[in-house]
Amino acid sequence: MQWRPAYVGLGSNLDDPRMQIRRALTALQGLPHTRLQSHSSMYRSRPLGPVAQPDYVNAVAVLLTQLEAPQLFSALRTLERELGRAPAGERWGPRRIDLDLLIYAQLLLEGQELQLPHPGIVARNFVLYPLNEVAPELEVPGRGRVAELAAVVTPEGIWRLQDETMPP
Repeated sequence: MQWRPAYVGLGSNLDDPRMQIRRALTALQGLPHTRLQSHSSMYRSRPLGPVAQPDYVNAVAVLLTQLEAPQLFSALRTLERELGRAPAGERWGPRRIDLDLLIYAQLLLEGQELQLPHPGIVARNFVLYPLNEVAPELEVPGRGRVAELAAVVTPEGIWRLQDETMPP
């Protein structure tokens, strides 16, 4: 079985978001046929959309996996439920944990449930800043290099959190 890189965006704005991100990073280490290679620092960001809610804490995890993209996507959805994510509610609403498959190898996919790379990646500083921290030279399929994409989005509404204790 071939190992492929995958990049996962993590987000939380409920029930101690920093702790939720740490819990999710630890849980990612338990995914079958998958290894957590590294992760970014945590970042605080303002929420998207019209729903009044607390700020988010975001990070990006770098995985190596032998799972195919749909299998990994399904495993991430299962992990969200296990970590206490409520069933789908309001779009862009508050959540305990959000795990988004951002990039899977160099795969371009336009499925109903899964689109790769993640369609919002190029416009979201809360994805690009942590992704730039762990993989600035990464080529986002069909979009460009991470460092170049991160250089164009505004830093407005995002702050890197310092001195966080996170799992290795």
